[in-house]
Amino acid sequence: MVVTLADVAARAGVSASTVSYVISRKRPISPETRERVLRAVAELGYHPNAGARALASQRSNTIALMVPLRSDMYVPVLMEIAMSVATAARAAGQDVLLLTGDEGIQGLRRVVASGLADAVILMDVELDDERIPVLRELAIPAVLIGLPAETEGLTCVDLDFTAAGSVCADHLADLGHRYVALLGADRTVYRRRTGFAARTLDGFTRRALERGVRTVHRSCDGGFSATAATVDEVLEAWPSLSAFVVQNEAVVGPLLHLLAQHRRAVPEDVSVVAICPDQIAVQPQPRITSVPIPAEEMGRRAVRLAMAQLAGKPTSGSTLIRPKLVVRGSSAARARS
Repeated sequence: MVVTLADVAARAGVSASTVSYVISRKRPISPETRERVLRAVAELGYHPNAGARALASQRSNTIALMVPLRSDMYVPVLMEIAMSVATAARAAGQDVLLLTGDEGIQGLRRVVASGLADAVILMDVELDDERIPVLRELAIPAVLIGLPAETEGLTCVDLDFTAAGSVCADHLADLGHRYVALLGADRTVYRRRTGFAARTLDGFTRRALERGVRTVHRSCDGGFSATAATVDEVLEAWPSLSAFVVQNEAVVGPLLHLLAQHRRAVPEDVSVVAICPDQIAVQPQPRITSVPIPAEEMGRRAVRLAMAQLAGKPTSGSTLIRPKLVVRGSSAARARS
């Protein structure tokens, strides 16, 4: 059954014109009434049709940003992206409405139905993200920071994590390493099929196979005890292991400490390469060879693409930022035994 504006008005106990004013923002409405109307919109799943929105539209000059708040994600990187989005949006005359990831589909529907935002930027994109069909249905300008498995008709921006994994494998292969471990994200990140983790693993393992490098992959939640157990297991099972690639920022510090406990000097005995922000890579001694996460650039590009959509310009496609390996003191040629 199609939900009408009159249905929303009846549920909220207001006139149809009041519902229209709340959605279009053409007139000020008391916070209490506005809340009743928005609650009715959400409960009934009302979606004003595109034609009606166009006739009545006054843009909110607001971009909704859906930020994940998950214990298995590295929050500083997420916040750096969010701050970049907010800064770029303000420079473009836009406010930013933050939505938490757990609001999911209902959060998207609420924002679109209420006219609270003109465009949406989504983070924490999964390969089979349940929000994608809803975005297609709602037809609101949208940008994904991340790549789902199927990108047709979508506008996405991300670091090319597949290439990042390949770059790490190539660097270590060039240095003569033939047994390499990838310490990845928390296992729940892989279980959710989060795009960045899955693509890095794919790029790394494929290129390593092409280069004749044997690999082992272990997920790690970043806690010291979990990292210690994982490192102990890998080193015991693979005595010839000579390098680690890390894609979990919280693992970098503990890994160096644990290698010292195992009397493995970095980089003389074991090389370490990480996919992480520069501030993580430059803190330890030795400094870590790394592929930086271009968080600020990702946020800026996402806003630029959202603004282009709002201007009626076509933007569908994936903007992948090329990874750049920064060689520092933690990687060196494999020691000859």
